[in-house]
Amino acid sequence: MIAFLTAATVPAMAAEDLYALGADDVLEIVVYGEKDLSGSYRIGPDGAIAMPLIGEVNVGGMTARTAEENIEAKLADGYLVEPSVTMQVKSSRPFYIMGEVKNPGSYAYASNMTVLNAVALAGGFTYRAAEGSVEVTRGGAERQILPEEKIAPGDVITVNERFF
Repeated sequence: MIAFLTAATVPAMAAEDLYALGADDVLEIVVYGEKDLSGSYRIGPDGAIAMPLIGEVNVGGMTARTAEENIEAKLADGYLVEPSVTMQVKSSRPFYIMGEVKNPGSYAYASNMTVLNAVALAGGFTYRAAEGSVEVTRGGAERQILPEEKIAPGDVITVNERFF
C-alpha cells in the first residue's frame, strides 16, 4: 500500500518550533552521555541559563531547537567532541489576566489555551465585562483578540469594561 502525504496530513510546523523561550521558563536539557551537564535550568530575567563548563548561555527569544544548537556549539568549542543536546520546556512562564474578571492575577499556562480558558481560570467575567472586547499584550505590542484565539505564556490579557 502506498501512502500519499498531502498538506492536510503534514503539519506546517510543530508548536514547540514556534515557542520563544523567555524568563521563568524551566528547561529540561539532556547532553547525551554527560549526566553532570544534564538537568533542569530556569531562564533568568536576562534570558540566560548558567550551565557547567560553558557558563552563561543566552537562550531568551530563541526556539528550543535554536537554543539546542547554541549550546552544542558552545560545548563543541573546546569541551566536548560532537556534543548532542536535546531540550524541552518543562514548565512555561505564567500568563496574566486583569480587568473585568472575578479573580485577576497570574495563572499557570497550559498548551493550546484560549482567551476563554484564561477567563474561566480567573473565575469568569464580571457583570460589567465587555465579553467581546479583550486585549492582549505580547512582546510589548497590544492588540484586540477574539475570545476563541490562543494565548501564549507571558501574555497580559485585559478584559475591558462595557459601557451602557
